[in-house]
Amino acid sequence: PFEGVAWTPRPPQGPPQGCFACIAKAPALQQASPILSPSSAVYLMESKSCKGDSLRPAVPCKHSVEKKTMTNPTTVIEIYPDTTEVNDYYLWSIFNFVYLNFCCLGFIALAYSLKVRDKKLLNDLNGAVEDAKTARLFNITSSALATFCIILIFIFLRYPLTDY
Repeated sequence: PFEGVAWTPRPPQGPPQGCFACIAKAPALQQASPILSPSSAVYLMESKSCKGDSLRPAVPCKHSVEKKTMTNPTTVIEIYPDTTEVNDYYLWSIFNFVYLNFCCLGFIALAYSLKVRDKKLLNDLNGAVEDAKTARLFNITSSALATFCIILIFIFLRYPLTDY
């Protein structure tokens, strides 16, 4: 069936030249001559494992030229937000939890203060700021309501309601 077909071995070549982007491209195959008939033509066979072949035009790798011109490497510096500016209200929350824990608001303020500390460790500045606002709100509310209740107790102790 392969009468008149000849195999022409290629000369051994060294490793392919150029970068991976140039070598990985499909090779540009030459068209068979229309003068030769298929039975008498010498077919050029190509091994798929060989990246550098004689059919590919010898063009220098454009990527290696770019690599030679790049002399200044780029350095990336990650700048983390400064989380020391976010106040966690931790001591105020502990004081409210121990002494002024009105309707468990001091405990809630303490929980949010701990969340602020955790988010500061994770460099989540936006979440830390939001939780710090919530902790401050619960601390203000707990302090104000507990102080108001203490003042009411002192008023009722000073002026007892005997008119009942």
